Amino acid sequence: MAEQVTVSPKFQVVIPKAVREALRLEPGQKLQVMVHEGRIELVPLRTVRSMRGFIRGSDVRGARDRDRG
Repeated sequence: MAEQVTVSPKFQVVIPKAVREALRLEPGQKLQVMVHEGRIELVPLRTVRSMRGFIRGSDVRGARDRDRG
């Protein structure tokens, strides 16, 4: 998904509706802002509660350090 925004004189941007809906962003939600390889990345911060079960069904065999058995 690619959307275009304009930076206001106050350096503000509006997150397009399609992006807000795809990421399920809510008013007041915090975003982490990072610069990576010459671009701006906005990463939604999620509560621990909202992440509960997000790796359910993942195969974690072999993921431990060798010394942990």
